Amino acid sequence: MKSHIAASLLACTAAHVQAFSDSSPFILFSTAKLPPPPSIAQLQTSSQVLSAAKSLLASCPTRRYILVSQPNMHAADIRDDGDTGCQMANLCRAVQGAEVQENSWAVAEVIGQVSAQPLAEYITQACKERRVEGVRVERVELKHLPPVASGTKHEEERRDILGDNDHELGKLLDTLGSDYTVMLLSDPNEFKAYQPDFAEAVHVDMKRWTEEPRVASRTKDNSTSNLPLFEKYQFFTPGIFMSFIVLAIILSILGVGLKALASLEVSYGAFDKEMGPAAQKKQM
Repeated sequence: MKSHIAASLLACTAAHVQAFSDSSPFILFSTAKLPPPPSIAQLQTSSQVLSAAKSLLASCPTRRYILVSQPNMHAADIRDDGDTGCQMANLCRAVQGAEVQENSWAVAEVIGQVSAQPLAEYITQACKERRVEGVRVERVELKHLPPVASGTKHEEERRDILGDNDHELGKLLDTLGSDYTVMLLSDPNEFKAYQPDFAEAVHVDMKRWTEEPRVASRTKDNSTSNLPLFEKYQFFTPGIFMSFIVLAIILSILGVGLKALASLEVSYGAFDKEMGPAAQKKQM
């Protein structure tokens, strides 16, 4: 893999991150040769990232796997803005190192949460099927980052915790040796899903539409409760009027039919059996 795939995450801009405040980055780097990732798009869903990570790890490339969880992490926390440098220096140095720069893959914006548990189970199963011995799957959870909030105090608190976590991660990376695969993800995260401004307005309008008919009906009942009977109720509606018209047509057709039957004239001898000589010849 090309090194710019991972570098694209480390160089992402703050404006791009703010556009997807409910997303988190995913980083995978290894000392082993990995196949090309299915996609290098920097905006993917959690299911796409999980499927791609499994395809990269299907061959059980190394014997040691480190699943590092940094809860509530955004891509802005590990970007290289050019002025202050990478905010997680140890992580950036590891990703850009000579040993792993050709075998790293990163996604800046992962919509949804990628959990470490299914990845750990998949690695164990894949290495077992390939009969790779001495496989170690370790899970490391760093301290939770506070939610992103405006204000110097919140920013400083988040920066301090991020620095401490990067220090712990740096000490871990120094002990890995030369055969390892590291994955950094946000598990769990407490991001508030993005809701457009018009969503609340639509909700209020829908609530108003459902409540207005009840108010109107209640007002109408109160205003007509003391009216006379023929003013309070409508006894001759368009439906009743149409029924009367149809009934008149049906009755007229019925009357014509009965009149036609009554006008039939048949002589009394029309149905008598003929007994004369002509009838006897017919029978012979």
